[in-house]
Amino acid sequence: MDPRDTPGYRLHRVLSNLTSIDSEQLEPADRERINTATTLLKQVGLLTRPDTTENGDANGES
Repeated sequence: MDPRDTPGYRLHRVLSNLTSIDSEQLEPADRERINTATTLLKQVGLLTRPDTTENGDANGES
């Protein structure tokens, strides 16, 4: 299977593309959209890693 077909790879590519945009030349509304998209993609990235949690506790607390 091609590693480029995995969701993690695609997520990484999208984040890389968004963070490489020179936001200084954009309108404030577009900057806000990029910031929102970046934040949401980072949150999705945390959710797609089944072996980790947000606080780093792999065992979880009951």
